[in-house]
Amino acid sequence: MMVLLLLTSVVGARQGDERLEPLFDTLLSAASFEQAHSAARQIWGIWHESGDEEVDKLLLRGIMAMNSGRYDIALAFFDKVIDTDPEFAEGWNKRATVHWLMSNHDESMADIQRTLALEPRHFGAVSGMGLIFMERGDADGALRAFEQVLRIHPQDPGALQRVEELRQRVGQDPV
Repeated sequence: MMVLLLLTSVVGARQGDERLEPLFDTLLSAASFEQAHSAARQIWGIWHESGDEEVDKLLLRGIMAMNSGRYDIALAFFDKVIDTDPEFAEGWNKRATVHWLMSNHDESMADIQRTLALEPRHFGAVSGMGLIFMERGDADGALRAFEQVLRIHPQDPGALQRVEELRQRVGQDPV
């Protein structure tokens, strides 16, 4: 998994929308949580744009099904998203999320890896990886994942909290 984390920092992303670079720069240099949160929200918005109206509709339907707990239906929509546009990282990420919600950790991890191959800075996917490591009892793996999140989004509140907790658990100094 460490190799995956290292590789994801050098692979190019299809989601190379020109609006992303300054937003990621803002994440790294934000003077306040509010500024970082605003940049992260905008990044998520861009990640949800496939460039294809039909794919975007399928993604939205999948999100609605997932949010209402209809995971099998959500999976079907996200499968269609991936079948239609296999280079759209957010389709893989959303399917990873549904698999995680269903406790299908191996399937979720595979989809996370594909997400990161397409969008290496996907802090949401890396967070998902950290959660899976935590659920598997792998504190070291979880710590590495959440530290990777902080290298992308230093003010991510969930990652900050988890890094502090995990460092205490594995005997390292907290942040």
